[in-house]
Amino acid sequence: MVRDWQYYFPRGLGALFIIFISLFSLDVFGAYEGWELLLALGMHLLPALVLLGVLVWAWKRPTWGGGAFLLLGVVFTFWFDTYREIISFLIVSLPVLVIGGLFLWEGLRKRR
Repeated sequence: MVRDWQYYFPRGLGALFIIFISLFSLDVFGAYEGWELLLALGMHLLPALVLLGVLVWAWKRPTWGGGAFLLLGVVFTFWFDTYREIISFLIVSLPVLVIGGLFLWEGLRKRR
């Protein structure tokens, strides 16, 4: 039972966070039309697509995926300037770092 929790929690948390981050792309629908809308939507969904790719990779390789999530957490912190305000760091960067830590923990436990 404990192993199921350690297996599914980071994956579920990662999927929920990707859905949450994807919600930020909905603001393009009121501001753009036509091809500009598709381009803006693609650009706004890019972080979610990168996170989805890392989640798929981490699903089978939790140690490497955990490291990738940790790296993405640092990248998100500086790319989106979340280090300037604590609330933006808590909402955007910290969940990615926590997910990375959970995957890394699972991967290291598997090796022992």
